[in-house]
Amino acid sequence: MLFNSYLFWAFFAVVLLLYRGLKHRGQNRMLLVASYVFYGSWDWRFLSLIVFSTLVDYWVGLALADPSATDRRRRRLVTVSLVSNLGLLAVFKYLGFFVDSAAALLEGLGLQANLPSLHIILPVGISFYTFQTLSYTIDIYRRKLEPTRDLLDFGLYVAFFPQLVAGPIERASHLLPQVLRPRRTTERQFREGLYCILYGLFKKVVIADNMALVVNHIFSQPPSTLNGLDTLVGVYAFAFQIYGDFHGYSLIAQGVARWLGFDIMDNFRQPYFAWSPQEFWRRWHISLSTWLRDYLYIPLGGSRGTAFQTYRNLAATMVLGGLWHGAAWTFVVWGTVHGVWLGIHRAIKRDDAGPGGWLARGMKIFVTFQIVCVTWLFFRAESVGQAFAFLGALGTEYAWTPAAQLGAGLLVVFAVPMVLYEAWVDRSGDLFAMTRVARPVRAFFYLALVMALVWFYAPAPSEFIYFQF
Repeated sequence: MLFNSYLFWAFFAVVLLLYRGLKHRGQNRMLLVASYVFYGSWDWRFLSLIVFSTLVDYWVGLALADPSATDRRRRRLVTVSLVSNLGLLAVFKYLGFFVDSAAALLEGLGLQANLPSLHIILPVGISFYTFQTLSYTIDIYRRKLEPTRDLLDFGLYVAFFPQLVAGPIERASHLLPQVLRPRRTTERQFREGLYCILYGLFKKVVIADNMALVVNHIFSQPPSTLNGLDTLVGVYAFAFQIYGDFHGYSLIAQGVARWLGFDIMDNFRQPYFAWSPQEFWRRWHISLSTWLRDYLYIPLGGSRGTAFQTYRNLAATMVLGGLWHGAAWTFVVWGTVHGVWLGIHRAIKRDDAGPGGWLARGMKIFVTFQIVCVTWLFFRAESVGQAFAFLGALGTEYAWTPAAQLGAGLLVVFAVPMVLYEAWVDRSGDLFAMTRVARPVRAFFYLALVMALVWFYAPAPSEFIYFQF
């Protein structure tokens, strides 16, 4: 049930109609049922996993808050949560990867490997809801949060359908109070929700799906058959495909949630206007980067130790962040490259270094964007070897081909207007600046989005990329 499908909007219309006719407690129960229906539409068998994770962390949360619980018992309880949730990830997401990697290692050493090749179906959204429930338990363990006593309300926090399968990864301190208190959709939430839904659909359906036409063609070719311009256009197209795809989902999730009276966090803040790697990760997939900071980087020691310990903690966090995205060596390398880049930038920057004046800031943004685009090669490639082959292709001759012309045309028609608009949003410092302009301007903007959705609807609409994570 994709956000860019008619089925979802029919489903949401029914949910919204029922929701309006219920009081708070009934709203929560109905939303929980709707969330399970939404999740079960992919594969009903995996509902058992999200219910299991919900039950484990509900029980652990209550047990952690027991005044009679000793420190030793509390450590054991949080270990139960960690093992249960990370165990789900290990089995369904990483077991096959580690088995295949072990087999390849043995064969590389000249040993016969009789390890079975596992083909385990990856449950949609498992990386998102396991991290969401883990943060709840860990915050209670740290005495930063009180547990909820209502199992069904906690179940709604875990399974809330707008952000269930691709985030944002919400914190209990932010989302649970909204679950527990009565809600009424305000005029502001309606305006912001409409903006999020229309702009999110535009970014997914018009930007991402049209860029996918070029990306899929170029990355399906042997790198040896591509010239430098083909490859460069493919890299830029993928940069805007993944941004439009993921930010589009996050925006639609925000919009749907707002129409239900919820405010969920912003997951992106114009990341391609970042002027450093640190700034990029403050703007890209914010819910994951802050989760990794609070529950991995800082517990490892953060920047409190020696320089070596700081770089070690940084590298470990980014490698595991890369592995979170997918069970493949390409994601490990992608995370490693970002970790090395962050470490180098940290080592060479001045303590008082900032973006500087407009020229210096522009140059820093340009360089940061180029490096981010190069790292996307590892994210998109089927193998590490293929990624390096595409890197090599960037150094070959630059000549116009039909693929390069199509890709460049799509970038000019779709990406450039989006970049100019988001430059205005970034400069305003208000993600919802468009909802506060004069009504005629806002109406013209929405009309332009609707016309673009009608005229430039991609011939092959696709799933959201982050569903695979």
